[in-house]
Amino acid sequence: MPRMTAAAAAVEILKREGVTQAFGVPGAAINPFYRELKNVGGVNHTLARHVEGASHMAEGYTRAQAGNIGVCIGTSGPAGTDMITGLYSAIADSIPILCITGQAPTSKLHKEDFQAVDIASIAKPVTKAATTVLEAAQVPGVFQQAFHLMRSGRPGPVLIDLPLDVQLAEIEFDPETYEPLPVYKPSATRAQAEKALSFLLESERPLIVSGGGIINADASDLLVEFAELTGIPVISTLMGWGTIPDDHELAAGMVGVQTAHRYGNATFLESDFVLGIGNRWANRHTGYNMEAYTKGRKFVHVDIEPTQIGKIFAPDYGIASDAKAALELFIEIAGEWKAAGTLPDFSAWAASAQERKATLQRRTHFDDIPMKPQRVYEEMNKAFGPETRYVTTIGLSQIAAAQFLHVYKPRHWINCGQAGPLGWTIPAAIGAATAQPDVPVVALSGDYDFQFMIEELAVAAQHKVPYVHVLVNNAYLGLIRQAQGGLGINFEVNLEFENINTPEIGVYGVDHVKVAEGLGVKAIRVEDPDKLGEALEQAKKLAVEHQVPVVVEAILERITNIAMSKTVDMSDVTEFEDLATEPGHAPTAIKALQV
Repeated sequence: MPRMTAAAAAVEILKREGVTQAFGVPGAAINPFYRELKNVGGVNHTLARHVEGASHMAEGYTRAQAGNIGVCIGTSGPAGTDMITGLYSAIADSIPILCITGQAPTSKLHKEDFQAVDIASIAKPVTKAATTVLEAAQVPGVFQQAFHLMRSGRPGPVLIDLPLDVQLAEIEFDPETYEPLPVYKPSATRAQAEKALSFLLESERPLIVSGGGIINADASDLLVEFAELTGIPVISTLMGWGTIPDDHELAAGMVGVQTAHRYGNATFLESDFVLGIGNRWANRHTGYNMEAYTKGRKFVHVDIEPTQIGKIFAPDYGIASDAKAALELFIEIAGEWKAAGTLPDFSAWAASAQERKATLQRRTHFDDIPMKPQRVYEEMNKAFGPETRYVTTIGLSQIAAAQFLHVYKPRHWINCGQAGPLGWTIPAAIGAATAQPDVPVVALSGDYDFQFMIEELAVAAQHKVPYVHVLVNNAYLGLIRQAQGGLGINFEVNLEFENINTPEIGVYGVDHVKVAEGLGVKAIRVEDPDKLGEALEQAKKLAVEHQVPVVVEAILERITNIAMSKTVDMSDVTEFEDLATEPGHAPTAIKALQV
């Protein structure tokens, strides 16, 4: 039997589980593992500037391509605690990533050794498993089980903590005979699928709610096939955006209290039956007024995790199933019913959804200086085509993007949906661009998100990871300011100051162009909306030419309120800006405005 260090065995397993890329920061307690990364070979490594950044890079890497599992590596103590936000973000959105940490020797774990912290206990609430390996011979089994857990059922992250002596110990391990464990995913039965679809037979205005579980199951093509077969309009959740192209005749928009379309909410409120597949009924989708969301309609919920069914509200019927397995059965049954002439005709209902899509639109074309944010998304729609992959996290910039941008493919909207940590965008964009260098990546940040982990731009410069980063700058915590309005305050959300080194930018404070250039990337500042399109085109060229990110900073008006519900009620959304009343008001809307 071959003998090798436990750390070498771990690297061999990573390779045989399909890992080719890792992100991390070395340190004394994880250096033996890094030695084996170098000696064993086969796993590329990107050196992050912050370990939290490495965890978000791993997330972006996983989210970008089906089958990927991002790996992030750090030393003991603060490296592990820095990864907690990435683990929380991953488990909240059902994203498998593997975090590997170093640890003090096993003999020192109870002696308050330098940078020795019980990271497994800290990480347990935000992982599917968190283990400090105390016996070197257990390393292969712990890694094998980690990949099995990450892929089985509802996907999610795992943390493995490796004490220094465990990494260095020699064990017997034969990589050539290693095999991954079979993945477990629950599957709907024929009887369950028939019961779920039986609700269609008594429905007149059905909708499909398409969630992120469909993307995780790599089943977007099946979703579209099922929608086309039945003629049922599709509402995408924020995490399921891209499962059906925005310009498809059955795409009915998004629903919710923030990241929603006027026509999506209006269509949902007209529906009488909702089939949710791979979605969580998250509160930004449903709102807190559950009566407004549920009254007058029946619900079927399909989710891979049994405990998700009934968590938010009790559906009329629930199925614990992988989205792909359920959709395959739905297609089979609906096809049989259609051939037999028993499937209802929903064409008039689908047409009404498209009519709302063409009439209930928000205005994007404004010529104001400083710019209104709506104009930024209009110019982005012109500059970036259907192959574009957007990456963003949270804030008014993300909410407005979901209202105005267009997405045409699964995994082309990469968004930290539940956790929403500021700073996530830059490292996640690096991870996504590393995963598929041939897919153009456009990141989107407000100024505060951009500043949180701005140092990671140097990683992209060092490792030649090009993408375009649109930065909308109003020198405000815009979403928090808007939320504070209901409390009658505007407190500790102002970021403006006069920068003594760059007086020409007035009260906008941080000179993002200088900082970005200092980190090795290109940057362009734009104040006139009529010059924004030209800047975006230039950014695409510069990114290709220099193989680094290019930041396009749009200077916005200080205060813009983006449409959302003040009452967290999807039936009560406030429109703060003028609506589109003529075609020139929304020239890049997915459907030409009908007046």
